Amino acid sequence: QVQLVESGGGLVQAGDSLRLSCAASGLTVVTYHMGWFRQAPGKEREFVATVTSNGAYTYYADSVKGRFTIYRDNTKSTLYLQMHSLKPNDTAVYYCAATRSAVSNYDAYGYWGQGTQVTVSS
Repeated sequence: QVQLVESGGGLVQAGDSLRLSCAASGLTVVTYHMGWFRQAPGKEREFVATVTSNGAYTYYADSVKGRFTIYRDNTKSTLYLQMHSLKPNDTAVYYCAATRSAVSNYDAYGYWGQGTQVTVSS
């Protein structure tokens, strides 16, 4: 049974940093591209960042480029999202996801975690 379990969310102030983690089990992580997505209240879920299965290539939404870093430790089956200079409009539920399809084919991310709430106050 595949499980993706996010952690590390919380309530922070604008300008603060947070690191999200996503622990994966039930799948061979080295064969999956993984990513972070987020959904703010009243909005559709959106892409934040993705990383290829071997960690060699990363991709970011323009809104987080330069502030967020996605990386993975396949020896620990864990995906991370380091977030700096957080802004109120970063407030959302953050989800990790995994796919064996193309890393940029967001519709093909078939495994999802339950999400972790990030709230950034001004």
